[in-house]
Parts: sequence; structure tokens; C-alpha cells
Amino acid sequence: MAPLVTIAWIFLKIGLVFVGGGYVLIPLLHRIMVDQYRWLTLKEFLDGMALSQLTPGPLAILATFAGYRAGGFAGALVGTVFIFLPCTMLMIFLTRRYERLRNIRLIREVLDGVVPAVVGLVAAAAWNLGSTSIVTLRDVLLMATGFGILQFTRVSPMFVILGAGALGYFLHFS
Repeated sequence: MAPLVTIAWIFLKIGLVFVGGGYVLIPLLHRIMVDQYRWLTLKEFLDGMALSQLTPGPLAILATFAGYRAGGFAGALVGTVFIFLPCTMLMIFLTRRYERLRNIRLIREVLDGVVPAVVGLVAAAAWNLGSTSIVTLRDVLLMATGFGILQFTRVSPMFVILGAGALGYFLHFS
């Protein structure tokens, strides 16, 4: 079991770069949780990501799962608190100053530069996950179907994930 201080420090650092939402962190989370500390196997990481899509704050909930694997219940609690701590403190700070800050040209220009980089990070995360988990024609069809449903309908991602899980289960046993 990993020491709670280690879990806290790792998730605090991850929380500090949680800019643009969790998807930009997929490569970092994979590197830390699977490659570096071996808290999760690749399969557990991918399963955790899939399951976390059913919850609010999807990838942050992966911190709870990895924290649990690294340090039991206390590790889950520490991982969850420390991944949310930086963004919570930042939001408390920014909400009081938002009206003044949003009119500062430098801040607008910095954010205009960050947005394309975040899109690139999300694309890289999708590529990394896809290249390791989409290996059969069935996987490609499920991915394309999920993409089409989410892109062109108003169906909740939760139903897409549950439907894909049910389909995977039935296809596995047929």
C-alpha cells in the first residue's frame, strides 16, 4: 500500500494541472497510475475510465478508484480530496474576482492560447486510448456508433455507455 502522503502529493499535483477538464489528463493519469506506480493495470485503468463516465466529474472519480487501489478506503478519500482541492481553491479565488479579471486583455489572450492546446491534449488522449483498446472490427463499430449517437443526438452519454456495455455482454456470450 502506498503512503497517504504520496497519494495526496500525486493527486494534488494532478489537480493543479486539471485545466480544461479531465480528458486532457488521460495521458498523465495513465503514465502515473499504470506505468509509474502500477496502482492499476491497463485493463483496470480503461475499465475505471469507462465506469467513471457514469458519474459526475468523470476522470476525477478515477482518482477515487486509483486511491482505493493504492491505499484502501483512506487512499480513496485522500485521492478524491486532493485532486479536487486545487480547482476548488482556484474557483473560490476566481469567482470573487471574475468580473474584473475577464476584462483584462492578457488573461483573455492567455485563455485563447490554452484552448487549442487543450483540444490537442484531448485528441492525443483519444489516440492513446484508442490505439490500445480498439483492436477488433466490433470495437471500431461500437466506437463509431457511440460517436455518432453522441455527436448527432441528445442521448445521454450514460445511456450510450450502458448500451455499449450491454451489447458487449450479449455479444461476448452469443
